[in-house]
Amino acid sequence: MNDLDLRFFAAVARSGGIGRAAQMLNTVQSNVTTRLRSLEAELGTPLFHRHSRGVVLTEAGERLLPYAERVGQLLAEAKRAALDGEEPGGELRIGAMETTAALRLPPLLTAYVTDCPKVDVHVETGPTQALVARVLARELEGAFVCGPIDHPDLHALPMMAEELVLVTPPAPLERPAGEAKILVFRAGCSYRQRLEALLAARGAAEVRRLEFGTLDGILGCVGAGLGVTLLPRAVAEPAARAGQVRLQALPPDEAHVTTTFITRHDAFMSRALDRFIACARGLGAGERQAA
Repeated sequence: MNDLDLRFFAAVARSGGIGRAAQMLNTVQSNVTTRLRSLEAELGTPLFHRHSRGVVLTEAGERLLPYAERVGQLLAEAKRAALDGEEPGGELRIGAMETTAALRLPPLLTAYVTDCPKVDVHVETGPTQALVARVLARELEGAFVCGPIDHPDLHALPMMAEELVLVTPPAPLERPAGEAKILVFRAGCSYRQRLEALLAARGAAEVRRLEFGTLDGILGCVGAGLGVTLLPRAVAEPAARAGQVRLQALPPDEAHVTTTFITRHDAFMSRALDRFIACARGLGAGERQAA
């Protein structure tokens, strides 16, 4: 068994077919078939059930797949480590909550790309739960999520303190209280979970939800009177100053949260990532001093 065999096996497992895997790997189907048969012969067990529409993993294949993917990830990480020079460069993949991307990333990235012009930064947004999963899967080098985060495989570094506020329409909702909706990001969003818990504690356990993929969509629909949401004050304040929404303060024990940057304990810390974290901490320290 070698890394190339495992790479071919993982490609077939992900794509669900030998032909599709061959396209992913930029090779011919016969090459993929030969490597699969060789791997199965070496292990002495079939890894796939073949059928007319493609292939499905056997129980042995399902057990092997996480190891095959881990080998591929470790080899890619080893290559990055070997090529990591004195000056930060290459690709940096980070994740961020939609609110963090809107409020915190612009000044941070402005400072970072000035300091590290040879780094290509890729930012992907999503809810906290999804971002944690992607860091654990080594698909992202790090991510800004809503703390606290307690996971044995993750290092969590507090970055910025946020005050959450209830964001409501500029005029009272003209509908019975039972018909009020909450406007939220998709499942896995920590602010959504906090809003649902907040309402449940006040006796509104059953609420209707409208899900959005963007912050602008949520704020626009709150302003149109469709419902309420929960957001960091700094994110919603521009819309409040423009008269588009109103902000309602919460008790301190419900309002205060920390945005945290997470990385894997065992992941390679490139100079690009190390410099990014230092830059983020510097901006966070500046905010705390200003406060």
